[in-house]
Formats: sequence, structure tokens, C-alpha cells
Amino acid sequence: MKLYQNEISSATSRVRIALALKGLTAEALPVTILGKESESRGAGYRSINPQGLVPALLTDGGVLLTQSLAIIEYLDELQPEPPLLPDTAEGRAQARSIALAIAAEIHALLPPRIGLHLGAAFHADADAITAWSRHWVGEGMAAVEGMIAGRRQGAFAIGGQPGIADIFLFPQAISARRLGFDLAQWPNIAEIVARLEAIPAFQENAPAPRR
Repeated sequence: MKLYQNEISSATSRVRIALALKGLTAEALPVTILGKESESRGAGYRSINPQGLVPALLTDGGVLLTQSLAIIEYLDELQPEPPLLPDTAEGRAQARSIALAIAAEIHALLPPRIGLHLGAAFHADADAITAWSRHWVGEGMAAVEGMIAGRRQGAFAIGGQPGIADIFLFPQAISARRLGFDLAQWPNIAEIVARLEAIPAFQENAPAPRR
């Protein structure tokens, strides 16, 4: 397998965590994502992934998979142990709802291409773009805290072992901390993240800070 990735990307971090939990390996193919001239915006990478986003996984069968949730569920089917989804229909739906609350409602508003557009279309400077990011991260994480608090029955987001919900939560929480948020304001998230930071698959595959 080959993984088109960038180490600062939260979405890439999710897939790398899943690979590590499964004991699977993929050749890392770095793709730059910052700036107007980034590789992710160029025709070469767009011919691979028309969305111009990372991660993208090229399977051993030569099929290109995009979107981190789809990739992680593929890995879960490819290597069933340890399972990343709960064993009940309700639990699986709950795990996916948390993952999507992060991927679709928080992270989707934060990638570099969003900042570029805010600057080009609305003349937003770096401080304004940071304020934009903090607004959506703060609002979104508060909602995720409420989702977890209302259904939590174990040490992690859903149940007693880390799964898809935690794989999505962890990189977003690390990014929130780097934006200046104190995770203690979200006690369930803070407790779960502290546990995840002690697990090598999570700790070693956290998103790298921007330079």
C-alpha cells in the first residue's frame, strides 16, 4: 500500500493511527499542502486525487481510496483485529457520528485551502484566519464533548477500547491544544486524550506542528 500524506494533516494522522493499531504498513508519499504552489493544488496530484486532499491510499490491488473515514473502514475490513468499530449497530452509528462531527463539521472548515480562500476573497490576515479557526474548533469541540458525555460507557469515546471515534478525536484535540485551547474545559475529551497519548499508535502519529 502507498499513502499520499502530509505530517501536519489531521486527516493523515487518523489513517496513520489506524495503520499502526492494525499493525499494517504503507509506503509514505509526502505531498505538500501549504501555500498557493503546494503539490496538493497542482495538476499532478489532482490527477491522482481530483479533490487535491490528503490522505489518499493506493491499495495493493491498485485502487485509490480517498477520505479518511472510508480509508479507515477499508483497513478495518482488511485487517479485522483489533476492531475499530463497536459490535452493535447502535455503537457503530454512534462512533461514526462522532467521527463525522469532527471530519465534516470542524476539520472541513480548517484546511489550508480555506485559509487561502479567506485571504483571497475577504482579505483576511493571519490573525483573522486564526480567529476563524478558533471559533469553529471551540464550537465544534464543545458539541463533541456533549455527544460523548451523553453516551459514554467506558474509558474511551465509545466503549472500553480505542476505535474510530477516538482516531478522529485525538488529532483534532491535539490541533485544538496548539490553537491555545485548554482541553480541561471539555473534561471527557481531556480524559480520553490523556489515555490516548499513552498509546504509542496515537502518540507517534499525532499531527506534526506547522513550522
